[in-house]
Amino acid sequence: MDTRREFLKKGALAGMGMMTVPGLAGAAVNRPHGVKAPKIVLKNESVILFQGDSITDCGRNRENNVCNTFEQLGSGYVLFTATKLLKTHADRRLKIYNRGISGNKVFQLRDRWEMEALAFMPDVLSILIGVNDFWHSLSGGYRGTVEVYENDLRVLLKYTKDKLPDVQLVLCEPFALRGGSAIDEPRWFPAFDEFRGSLKKLADEFNTVFVPFQSGFDAAVKRAPARYWSADGVHPDLPGRQLMADMWLEATGLN
Repeated sequence: MDTRREFLKKGALAGMGMMTVPGLAGAAVNRPHGVKAPKIVLKNESVILFQGDSITDCGRNRENNVCNTFEQLGSGYVLFTATKLLKTHADRRLKIYNRGISGNKVFQLRDRWEMEALAFMPDVLSILIGVNDFWHSLSGGYRGTVEVYENDLRVLLKYTKDKLPDVQLVLCEPFALRGGSAIDEPRWFPAFDEFRGSLKKLADEFNTVFVPFQSGFDAAVKRAPARYWSADGVHPDLPGRQLMADMWLEATGLN
């Protein structure tokens, strides 16, 4: 016979299994009672810019500079997010751009920041960066550390706010799914968690919107295996991209 503790545990997991993808997003983004998170405010013709690495890039046509197009947005969470934003906020006539580049680390964002970020004069700037800053230190010959990651990103954020004082920043948590084909757990954890911690620290420091992607995927794998959401544990497949979009919209208050 099950003990009461086992019964309650099974009930909680069953409840998670019944939860919709938007429900998973909402549960992950919820903050402790009384803690107010900043929310994004849109105006007419707001420019929303997504920056990051391959998870953001996701096969976009880098020669296409036309906002709100399939080719320019790619096929990842940015597309899923953009389509909902454009539908829900049709009256705002938003202009949404994707400038993620596969393989990028923070210092590579900085190298292209003038033309690929500041020149767009974004009203909302969303950044997802960090997995390569860790991953490439394992196998790509990169010698960066969590301290380098945090310091480089802090400098980039300060520079951005100096140049664009009114920009609304969204910082997205780097994530990895245990069980993915690229995730060698003894090498990834707990070291990778330090990068996630640094990103959260900066989100608090700059009072930005924070998107807790890791929490969302940790909840999601209780419903379906890690490789359902992301085969390699780094690059999300279709359901993982939808979950990311739902979490971004939930965290920003634009859902």
